[in-house]
Parts: sequence; C-alpha cells; structure tokens
Amino acid sequence: MFGPPGTGKSMLASRLPGILPPMTTEFALEVASIHSVAGLPIQDHDWCRPPYRAPHHTASSVAMVGGGSSPRPGEISLAHRGVLFLDELPEFGRQVLEVLREPMESGEIAISRAARQVTFPARFQVVAAMNPCPCGYLGHPTIECQCTPPQVLRYRAKISGPLLDRFDLHVEVPVQSGEVLMQRGGDGESSAVVRERVKSARKCQLLRGVVNSALSGNELHEYCQVDAASETMLSAAMERLGLSARALHRILRVARTLADLEAQEHIGRGHLVEALGYRKLDRQQTRNAQVSV
Repeated sequence: MFGPPGTGKSMLASRLPGILPPMTTEFALEVASIHSVAGLPIQDHDWCRPPYRAPHHTASSVAMVGGGSSPRPGEISLAHRGVLFLDELPEFGRQVLEVLREPMESGEIAISRAARQVTFPARFQVVAAMNPCPCGYLGHPTIECQCTPPQVLRYRAKISGPLLDRFDLHVEVPVQSGEVLMQRGGDGESSAVVRERVKSARKCQLLRGVVNSALSGNELHEYCQVDAASETMLSAAMERLGLSARALHRILRVARTLADLEAQEHIGRGHLVEALGYRKLDRQQTRNAQVSV
C-alpha cells in the first residue's frame, strides 16, 4: 500500500487478520510450535487466529530471519500462516529486505551455523506500506511536495525490482476529504461479512486441492485458463509494462482469486483487468526507467 501519511495504511494492515479464515488445527499446531521454540506464550483465546507480526524498520536481518548460537525463529517464522506487516518499507535496510525474497517464494528459511543447520517454516503473507516520496506528500491534493525528482527516484529505488515483483497487489491509499472522514456508518461491509466471503473463496480453492497462492505452473494452466482475447491483452500488458514471468503468474493467481470471491467458475476479462490494475508500481517503475534513460 502506498499513499501520503495518515491515510490509514497501517490501520488497514492491522485489520487484515480479522478477515482471514481461522487456521486449521494442523496449522495452529505449527504456529504454536514455532512460538514455543521462540519462548513466546500461547494465547488460548485466539488459538486458531492467524498471527500478525509488525517489526520496526530498525530490525536487523537476524531479527527477521532468526539466528543465534542456538538458532531461534525470527519475525518471518513467527508470522508463519499469518501476516507480516512492514511499515515504512523503504526505511528497512536493503539487506533486511533482500533476505525476504527467498522465503517469500519457498515458504521456509534455512539458518546455518558452525554446529548445526535449522530450517524453520516461513509461509507468511507480506503486507507493506510506504509513502510516495521522502516527504510523503507527492500527489497530495492540498500539501505541496518538497522533494526533487532525483530524490523521489532514489527513495523508490530502495525497494529492488525483484522484491517488488513478489508483491501481488500494489494498492494506492489516497487522501480522503474531511467530509468523508466525518461520515458515520456508510455503505462499508463489516469484517465479519468480508470474512465469510473469504472463507467461501478459500473453500473453493481447497476443493481444487490447493490454495491459489500455491498453484504450480501446470495447475495455473489447468485452473487459470483464459480466452484468446484475454491472452492477447495479457501479452500486450507484459510487453508494455516489462512484466516478468513471475508477475504474470501472480496476475493469474489474483484473477483466479477474484473469480473465486465472486463464486465464478471461469476467469473473466474483468477479473484480469482488475488484477492488472493492481500492478501500479510496475507502471511507475517503467515510467521512471524511461525518464532515467
């Protein structure tokens, strides 16, 4: 999520666990085992609730991946089967961010020491938040940005392309007017309503035998089939945005999830267009590269 300060990025991230389905007994035992190794207490009242971890941007790479003379799990393993929230993403050290790349793909982290090697599970959902520029007000409707174009480029360059490529959704969180913020109630859905829709979509995925985030290449071809016109559109988007094969697979998984949320058997053109719309930072990086050249 990216947008000016105070638009609710951190609040939205903290609400995400509230719409996730409860963990199965198997997953809850996995999480409890990891927390036990780390010396953390197990809360009986939220036994099946997915964990939520939000390390500060000053955290070291060891704090993130784990370590020590007797290796203990770090933040990414403590977030196993849950959410890892990284606020102020560009403020994290480059080395800290880069160590996330492998576990985001493999779902585990191996820690090697002279005496032993330990592998901890780390299948987590990463949610990150960042400002659009160093001062935070680029694109703000009323506050003028004080940053120069080179400063903006350097700020965004702190997040490498390979890491950004691993984020399925790039969501802009814009500034809301005072009139909107002062409204009471409104047409929004409660977390309980959204959670039921998410549970139904998860059930559809499990009936296929695998959740969408874990779809392999062959399974993508089987469950994410699109018509000829949609294939042409995707090919054009890959060429224009410079998308990688990984990004294409993630777009297909997102489109499949959007279809599942609507209880649709097949992926429609609208689902693909919406999934492509969530790659906003890819478009910005393409424009920045063209400006730099």
